[in-house]
Amino acid sequence: MQVRLKPDTESRLNELVVKTGRSTADLIEDAMAGYLAEVLETRKMLDGRYDDVKSGRVQPIDGEQAFARLRRKSKERRSSRS
Repeated sequence: MQVRLKPDTESRLNELVVKTGRSTADLIEDAMAGYLAEVLETRKMLDGRYDDVKSGRVQPIDGEQAFARLRRKSKERRSSRS
């Protein structure tokens, strides 16, 4: 398998090879394994959330209402610190 990297990414990878003494292949393998594990975890979480909404266990909220609530809470926290 070949992996094509942007020059900046390849440069940073090469720096890490020198600093750690590990091979390029080992570093790429570890990075991909970690990335794929994270993607799988995220996929499971999203599937679970979708199942919760689909089954009716969780009711979706309007995005604008959610952002308004977050802005209000943030403003209240800033006010309470003053």
